[in-house]
Amino acid sequence: MERIGVVGCGLMGSGIAEIAARAGADVTVIERDADALAQGNARIERSLTRAVASGKLAEDEANRARGRLTFGEDFALLGDCEMVIEAVAEDEDLKVEVFRKLDATLKNPAAILATNTSSIPIIKLAMVTKRPEQVIGMHFFNPVPILKLVEVISSLLTSADTTERVHAYASTSLNKRVITSKDRAGFVVNALLIPYLLSAIRMLESGFASAEDIDTGMVVGCAHPLGPLALTDLIGLDTTLAVADSLYEEFKEPHLAPPPLLSRMTQAGLLGRKSGQGFYAYKA
Repeated sequence: MERIGVVGCGLMGSGIAEIAARAGADVTVIERDADALAQGNARIERSLTRAVASGKLAEDEANRARGRLTFGEDFALLGDCEMVIEAVAEDEDLKVEVFRKLDATLKNPAAILATNTSSIPIIKLAMVTKRPEQVIGMHFFNPVPILKLVEVISSLLTSADTTERVHAYASTSLNKRVITSKDRAGFVVNALLIPYLLSAIRMLESGFASAEDIDTGMVVGCAHPLGPLALTDLIGLDTTLAVADSLYEEFKEPHLAPPPLLSRMTQAGLLGRKSGQGFYAYKA
């Protein structure tokens, strides 16, 4: 695929745009306003600069990637894309609105609409388009340029051709390890991960142990690279809450219900690394 669109240039969207450009595609990035675009562009620039400084990317390759990136606010810029990957906030209403716009905008009848949702059923997004067979889940992991995994999720209506094309692009062009999942809330990774994170938050909330001891127990005792509360801060408390809500809505199992502490911290804007304060404090 030579023409890729990315809607949203936050932590996930910027990473997706970067790796697609590094893989050789012309990438058009759409954001809601100029300020969000500037922040996303700066995020990509920092990532490319780090990759060059660490020796993982040659300077000329970074420059070529920069030259393949176009930024704008108008969905019409995506008209000729072969695939558009939606990476806006984990909000169902917002994603539905984006998919309606994409369906009306893309000129190529074979264009694929992919969502980076971590929990929302793919079929809900597919059914607001006139091309549900070309709607698919393509769930990346943060930080996108470093973590190798992509979950590919087909809905009941996703065509075999769409699944094959996306699987091939992710594995061959983007050099990612692909796993596949049925269209169930949470898919593979978050269906396993979120209950673990919620259990750690409940443990902290109950006073059973401190945040530091909970995380140390899992890092030192179980060889996890990050403890569950530090990992929640990295993911974002708002994202964790959104995924938990989606899982609970679908399965109605008590252990999937978000703890009050998670809800209150999200309401207070204590979202983790992205806000500078979550279960831990972070320097700007």
